[in-house]
Amino acid sequence: MTTYFITGIGTDVGKTVASAIITEALKADYWKPIQAGDLDNCDTKKVKRLVSNTSSTFHDNSYALNTPMSPHAAADIDNITIGLEKIKPPKTKNNLVIEGAGGLLVPINSKNTVFDLIKPNYKVIVVSRHYLGSINHTLLTLNLLKEKGFEVSLIFSGNEYKTTEEIITKMTNINVIGRIAEEPYFDKNVVLEYADKFRDKL
Repeated sequence: MTTYFITGIGTDVGKTVASAIITEALKADYWKPIQAGDLDNCDTKKVKRLVSNTSSTFHDNSYALNTPMSPHAAADIDNITIGLEKIKPPKTKNNLVIEGAGGLLVPINSKNTVFDLIKPNYKVIVVSRHYLGSINHTLLTLNLLKEKGFEVSLIFSGNEYKTTEEIITKMTNINVIGRIAEEPYFDKNVVLEYADKFRDKL
């Protein structure tokens, strides 16, 4: 079975919707190791609401922090220190989708970042959304992962920006799974449509 790690070029780029789509496409399990803030409507609950299949299991966070901040800062407010040794992937015989927090180099403590949660055998999917500076952030993210030897794919999120997408694709020769458009809303049916569209490229 395969583990997919979903990361973004920053925060609020569409990782959670992408995670739901990949989870649905593969009928995979889902796990968010670190949740910071919005605990009543956390990403795990959001993904669960968007997934239709009955095979997926939604695993508990290793850390559920109260404040919507960088994990290291949210943990400090909760008077705890995040330890890598406590972040253990759930045991499953199913494919597993792991959703990161923010981008790759978001700190989780004074020594480690989200990047340290990614194991060598994981496939990594980067979610990129267009904004001023997003080309730089996307190239930095993709190049770091490729330099470290990871198998990397890309999902574009939001409205199409042809010149942005073309230069990223040309400069990285990356596998592009597709784009998640700026939909009016996301529900189970919309997620199912994208899951069918993306499945063969995973």
